[in-house]
Amino acid sequence: MNKNELKIRLAAFNWLSKQVELYESVLPRSILEKGFEYEDQRIPLISPQGIFKPKIMNLPLTITTAPEGPYQDRFDKNNLLLYRYRGTDPKHRDNVGLRTAMQKQVPLIYLFGLIPGKYMPVWPVFIVDDDPDNLTFRVAVEEFDQIENLYQYQSEKLFVADTNRDIRRQYLTAQTKHRVHQEKFRKLVLSAYQNQCSFCHLRHRELLDAAHIISDKEPEGEPIVNNGIALCKIHHAAFDKFFLAIRPDYVLEVRKDVQKEEDGPMLLHGLQGLHGKRIILPRAHNQWPDQTLLEKKYEYFKNAGK
Repeated sequence: MNKNELKIRLAAFNWLSKQVELYESVLPRSILEKGFEYEDQRIPLISPQGIFKPKIMNLPLTITTAPEGPYQDRFDKNNLLLYRYRGTDPKHRDNVGLRTAMQKQVPLIYLFGLIPGKYMPVWPVFIVDDDPDNLTFRVAVEEFDQIENLYQYQSEKLFVADTNRDIRRQYLTAQTKHRVHQEKFRKLVLSAYQNQCSFCHLRHRELLDAAHIISDKEPEGEPIVNNGIALCKIHHAAFDKFFLAIRPDYVLEVRKDVQKEEDGPMLLHGLQGLHGKRIILPRAHNQWPDQTLLEKKYEYFKNAGK
């Protein structure tokens, strides 16, 4: 890969870093379509095709998973992402482009589609394996202490076996898998609750979380809307630490000792004042919190108070 093309990739990485600061971890498609300026040329990062090569470049810059696309990309047992070919022809120019990127160890950007119009960018990623029989590439996430290290990285013979590198990439890709699931969970839950705290109506998205009813560390703790509830950060912490609970009838119950405390207006209005109030629920009944999960969480709450 020539140095000018690497500079474009570095410019894309730096531009993405700035965008995620503005839009948290997830970017709207419109921003990715607009892209960034490089030497008086506009370079978009996404197109209708999943494998995208800007006109100015020789090899693909981004690969995309659409949230409701035709391909079922998934993670394998080694925590590497399986990315489907474009179509069924291994010799299609897009597939050839990714194969060449693998051979030359060219860094790419992965755009994970979470919900329609919203993508979580991850970079740099590398194609690490090609499986023509199953029309699939394997993709791994890499990291750099300083993005400029790519210059040195590209000058090394990275196609040789490197056990430590492979283990690191598997670990980083596993972390990415978790982030993707959590970001998708957050988007779906906040959307279901119309971007407001279910307890106090706060509508600032930056201060809202998608709280699990049952922790994702437990078997029932799936990242689905019925196991989630939109809460501001204060009420999320209070819910997780059993200062209060949601009964299966969707009514809030504040712990008895907390009800008796005297500690200023925040405690009075932010916690004590919620006792006996019904939570805000999604408009769609099929998105309401699962009452069986609420019952289990409520039992935890009652035991925590003993």
